[in-house]
Amino acid sequence: MTFKRKIRLYIEPISRVFFALLSHLYGYKTNAKLSLVLDTFYTHWIIPNFKSIGKGVMIHRPLQTKGEEFISIGEMTEIGKNGVITAWNLYGNKSYTPSIEIGDNCHLGEHIHITCINHVAIGNKVLTGRWVTISDNSHGSNTIEEKDIAPTDRQLSSKGPVIIEDRVWIGDKVTILPGVHICEGAVIAANSVVTKDVPPFCVIAGNPATIVKTIK
Repeated sequence: MTFKRKIRLYIEPISRVFFALLSHLYGYKTNAKLSLVLDTFYTHWIIPNFKSIGKGVMIHRPLQTKGEEFISIGEMTEIGKNGVITAWNLYGNKSYTPSIEIGDNCHLGEHIHITCINHVAIGNKVLTGRWVTISDNSHGSNTIEEKDIAPTDRQLSSKGPVIIEDRVWIGDKVTILPGVHICEGAVIAANSVVTKDVPPFCVIAGNPATIVKTIK
């Protein structure tokens, strides 16, 4: 019998007993409750940095932000952990006038990424899955004059604001590009890339996303 196998045979039953006891004393549900308490403290800790935040907002740790003074969040909205929300009023040597508005009773999933130099508006009761990206800008304008400039050194540009109306459901890993207006009640299928305006009460899917169903 090899030394590794001997170690496994002796250590495994001990470790099982140890972690069973640990789980009994400090189980998953206890950890979840503690995390909720810590997230509540975290939310109140970062609230003063924002332009405005309504009652009952919950922000799960950690949230990476920039330009909090240009970000408003409505009442009873929840933002999942590991989010990134950035409003860029200055990038390189150029100034911008960003505004991010998130409505009431929204649930933005884990790893949400919202970036803005112009305007991003999210209505009420909007639901997103994980890893959703919403951007009103890009690095550069894809011109021949920029070909020798590193993407990070190009000036940010916007083709227009992103507007998401009430009760929109956005699936996992969706990307919403600049200048897009998503109307009320639309459903965006997972992994879609939204490049054009979306009519109300329809389902879109694909890259680029197109209408696959009208909700009647």
